[in-house]
Amino acid sequence: MGLHEKTKSFFNNRWLVFVASMWVQSCSGLGYLFGSISPVIKKSMGYNQRQIAMLGVAKDIGDAIGFIPGSLCEIAPIWVVLFIGAVQNFVGYGLVWLTTTHTLPELPLWVLCVCIFVGTNGETYFNTGALVSGVQNFPKNRGPVVGILKGFAGLSGAILTQVYTIFNFPDQSSIIFLVAVGPTIVILSVMFMVRPVGGHRQVRESDDTSFVFLYSVCLILAAYLLGILILQDLIVLNQITVTLLTVGLLILVLLPIAIPVFLVFFSENLPEERLLLNEDEKKDGNEMIMSEMEDEKTSEVDLLSAYERQKRISHLQARLVQAAADGAVRVKRRKKGPRRGEDFTLMQALVKADFLLMFFSLVLASGSGLTIIDNLGQMCQSLGYENPHIFVSMISIWNFLGRVGGGYVSEVIVRKYAYPRPVAMGVVQVVMAGSLFYYAIGAPGAIYIVSVVIGLCYGAHWAIFPSTASELFGLKSFGALYNCLALASPTGSLIFSGVIASGIYDYEAKKQMTINHRIFQDNEELTCYGTICYSITCGILSALCVIAVALSVTVVYRTKGVYAQLYGTSRT
Repeated sequence: MGLHEKTKSFFNNRWLVFVASMWVQSCSGLGYLFGSISPVIKKSMGYNQRQIAMLGVAKDIGDAIGFIPGSLCEIAPIWVVLFIGAVQNFVGYGLVWLTTTHTLPELPLWVLCVCIFVGTNGETYFNTGALVSGVQNFPKNRGPVVGILKGFAGLSGAILTQVYTIFNFPDQSSIIFLVAVGPTIVILSVMFMVRPVGGHRQVRESDDTSFVFLYSVCLILAAYLLGILILQDLIVLNQITVTLLTVGLLILVLLPIAIPVFLVFFSENLPEERLLLNEDEKKDGNEMIMSEMEDEKTSEVDLLSAYERQKRISHLQARLVQAAADGAVRVKRRKKGPRRGEDFTLMQALVKADFLLMFFSLVLASGSGLTIIDNLGQMCQSLGYENPHIFVSMISIWNFLGRVGGGYVSEVIVRKYAYPRPVAMGVVQVVMAGSLFYYAIGAPGAIYIVSVVIGLCYGAHWAIFPSTASELFGLKSFGALYNCLALASPTGSLIFSGVIASGIYDYEAKKQMTINHRIFQDNEELTCYGTICYSITCGILSALCVIAVALSVTVVYRTKGVYAQLYGTSRT
């Protein structure tokens, strides 16, 4: 291949699309930066904590509602979805920045809520575009792809915060400026790369090695970020050291581009029609391919040369992978609608028991995890820790590892054993229930256990359920299905955190004031001390996670046959 052909092949390589999607996702977790943005808004605008809480609600709603990008992916190119998200991000947070710097006249609180909603809602466009292109280009590796992409979304807050430190801005409001401008520049730079490129025709035997390389980069990135956080907490770093550490972080983020560069420019380039399945898939599909050959066999087939016969087999293999990419399960279609494994619309999925079971399982388990994450700072304060941001950073890093690991483990489950992917979700929820119960009984070191385990398990949910939805309900409406299921987590948190956790916390705080013979004033901020502040809440959340396990097990039982048909021949 000449340089022109290689360059064209490079820009149509599914690994380049995947890497570009990773960069998109590294800007898709702006909601995690609200803890850094809200104090700036509070100080600049003179807001009280209740007003800041209203902005937080607007942020959560904006981060949860993604029906528009989900539906848009079905009728418009991915770059259109990403562009709209970039515009929303720039306009929403740009107006917040102009307001906090008093460049614009002071806006009413409700207007700022709208701005926060619009800006944060841009994330849903980034998430949807990256995930839809990812699962379509890697239909046989959905678990790892979703896990890695969602992992980078979880790390985005830490990455942007570290980038902010190298500019040494004179005022704190500049972090809002970075949130408005930084992701917009990144998205506009790569939005034309993120698209379906017929990835099912680009399967290589080296794909496993490429995923191992990506997992290694993810682990190194997580360890590097954790090391930076610990170092910055222990000693005061000068600006040069901070800049060098941030440059090292950016190099790690950019490092995955080496995969498509190597595959296109430094490895043997096979014609597209001869990019065969990996060894396992070739062996597993051999009988089906030979059957297809027999069905189409004519007297001329026996006269074909060895090369032509191999070309015919390669063509049939590509057709089989395309069928798998479309979620095909060879069953007769009923008049009442598609079967599991075929393409569902959102409305068709909403009336299916499997979809509803998954949704409520996520409400209970993922909602419980988000409740702990939202209240972790307050939990640390109640236990007497002066630096809760260390635990907040820890849970972010483990959240990232949970997303990456959840995708990998769930893929092993379906590939090696042909078990339904929700098995992994059930196991994760059992572990969550155990860690929450450990805190509820006031066991020693419980805050460390909760920070690690909840981070891992909450993150794992975000790798497992999108892959499961794409397998059971197809890829055609995946964007809409994903965004509908994503509503489960904030729905649960709204109830568990806004009603249960806060109600019990205030009750225990007032009880402690009564014991100390103090009278509570209406405008006084309540403060609770001790394990009791959240032990009852954790006990309730633990019980809810057990119910979630039962729902996940029900999904496993109902979908055993589907996964046996999809992956049964892949057992080793």
